[in-house]
Amino acid sequence: MSQAATSEPRPRAGRTPHGRRRVRSALALAAMDLFAAQGFEATTVDQIADAAGVGRRTFFRYFRSKEDVVFPGHDEQLAEVVELLESADDAEQPLVVVSRTAEMVLDMYLTEPEVSLRRFALTRQVPSLRDKEIASIDRYQRVFARYLRARFAGEDNGDLRAAVVAAAIVAVHNHVLREWLKSGGELDARAALRAGTRLVQEALSSTWDGGGEEQVVVGVVKTKASPDAVLDQLQNALRSLPR
Repeated sequence: MSQAATSEPRPRAGRTPHGRRRVRSALALAAMDLFAAQGFEATTVDQIADAAGVGRRTFFRYFRSKEDVVFPGHDEQLAEVVELLESADDAEQPLVVVSRTAEMVLDMYLTEPEVSLRRFALTRQVPSLRDKEIASIDRYQRVFARYLRARFAGEDNGDLRAAVVAAAIVAVHNHVLREWLKSGGELDARAALRAGTRLVQEALSSTWDGGGEEQVVVGVVKTKASPDAVLDQLQNALRSLPR
């Protein structure tokens, strides 16, 4: 019996996670090449599938429409973000968890730079794709805010705090991503994101006092005055502080 007859059959490309990513990326690149060459409206799903070397049915296993092909993997990424937030340790600071998750979202763009750079050029030209991009960003912000509302539950202004933190982290992520895209993929985006999220953490820490805990200040002085006199002076000083 020949070696070909006895060897194990090779799995199809789309049967493994790596294979699915490869097919999805091939479809996205083929689509964006066609969009650039002949326009978004003039390009059909059949043309995209042919250019990627797959059938029409394969295309629809990965994407619902030709609009979706411009944003490959976003639904899977959003599900991973939800899972990461839900499994986060409650002992960790919420801002640290969300900042780390934002880096995971950024990695989705960095691991497929060719797709990301072509999409950036395309979304500047097609308003409907720009609208879809904005909607996808809003989905991440709502997921972050939902997680933070649960973490800040019961605190003063917890819902407001969750909305502000989610918006700030997403704003940093989007700024860094745009700068990376404008640089043609040359910017160290991960370092820039970490620096930006640290700024957010520092700024918000000066606004909120770490979860509403009371702060206690203790002063030690040498004096010949009696304890009662010192207590009176301290109370008078505290009463004079702005509320």
